[in-house]
Amino acid sequence: MAKKRKQLPLLENVLITDVAAEGKAIAKVDGMTVFVPFAVPGDVADIQLIKKKSNYAEGKVTRIESFSEKRTEAFCEHFGICGGCKWQILPYDEQLKYKQKQVIDHLTRIGKVELPEISPILGAPETTFYRNKLEFTFSDRRWLTEKEISSDKEAIQMNALGFHIPGMFDKVLDINKCWLQDDLSNQIRNAVREFCLESNFSFFDLRNQTGLMRTLIIRNTSVGEWMVIVIFYEDDAAKREKLLNFVADKFSQITSLLYIINQKANDTITDQEVLVWKGRDYILEEMEGLQFKIGAKSFYQTNSWQAYNLYKVAREFAGLSGSELVYDLYTGTGTIANFVARDAGKVIGIEFVEEAIEDAQKNSRNNGIENTLFFAGDMRKILTEDFIHEHGRPDVIITDPPRAGMHGDVIETILFAEPQRIVYVSCNPATQARDLNLLDGKYRVARVQPVDMFPHTHHVENVVLLEKRSLPVT
Repeated sequence: MAKKRKQLPLLENVLITDVAAEGKAIAKVDGMTVFVPFAVPGDVADIQLIKKKSNYAEGKVTRIESFSEKRTEAFCEHFGICGGCKWQILPYDEQLKYKQKQVIDHLTRIGKVELPEISPILGAPETTFYRNKLEFTFSDRRWLTEKEISSDKEAIQMNALGFHIPGMFDKVLDINKCWLQDDLSNQIRNAVREFCLESNFSFFDLRNQTGLMRTLIIRNTSVGEWMVIVIFYEDDAAKREKLLNFVADKFSQITSLLYIINQKANDTITDQEVLVWKGRDYILEEMEGLQFKIGAKSFYQTNSWQAYNLYKVAREFAGLSGSELVYDLYTGTGTIANFVARDAGKVIGIEFVEEAIEDAQKNSRNNGIENTLFFAGDMRKILTEDFIHEHGRPDVIITDPPRAGMHGDVIETILFAEPQRIVYVSCNPATQARDLNLLDGKYRVARVQPVDMFPHTHHVENVVLLEKRSLPVT
């Protein structure tokens, strides 16, 4: 017989005191740290513990006894269920304060390196409708509200097009209005869902791997171009044609209408064939007169306006005079490489995804840039001592790795290359801090600039300038 799980206690009248790195709020109870979502510092709440360890616990708010003066009203109807925009109950200036604190805490506690005065975080000019890419999931297992669950209705419509419920891989929240992308995105998504429901198209069953409709990806750019990618699971030409013609006819704003038939067990499209239904196979983004082609598989910073500010910081930190050899690691579609190329002697970009490197090369050609060179492959296998001997020791390295940070072999090669300056762009200050510690023997942190790319979330970008020490630290 299974052992009955012990009921954890309800903590009453608990003061929320701080915000944790992952966006949850913090309370202290009898020396124990309690992590709680959807609360802000200054709230006094009743907290039901749901997990308890020796030195911390996790809980959920069951009742707010008194609201913090810092709290503001959530603007999204999906707040509290959707996993995004968890900080929208915190005023934006408070969000920036905690993101700044997060960067300082990570660099101090994990990096353990000497730091200069850290520049004030660059806030986003737009705090809603700022993303240029969203991915929505079709599912036949819609997340039901408590009201729906208790309803007497026998037949409840179970299809959804929206976002996965956090921690539940097969449950999807049906989204009515999302505040992250220009409202045309909402119009397209809602129209596609209604058309599929009216046409009795089957929504994807993730557990059993059946159904016609799988995923909808919507991308746009600051110059008003739109890409819509419809991913089907079943290969039904008649239904596919019916839906794509509907989308093309209803939304003339779409520059690139694409589709994919993905019958794999996972949703990734990097290894899938992308087919054009109408328009181009790319959309264009612009920055300082440069044009960047963005395809279905291309990586591009998901906040176009803040990406420009981020790249300006990276270029300023690089301190280029026009003659330097620059290595741009994890170059993606070569956005940073091409952005700094006119200020450098030569820029070499390295990236794992071959399609991204093809885009980077096209972006250079289309912008008349002739001093870039790009390589595709595993970073630690390409960036070797032999590579540096062949292509030259860089004066500056710009690195923008994924959230996991840089592999140890890559750091060792950077230390061998000994550039005068390293510009480290990171979407995860914790792994950035770890890597700074590994570089500390030869490099000192000269400047730190946090940048907020994702308002109403706990995520923060950080740019660090490292300068070569005249004498290594022993």
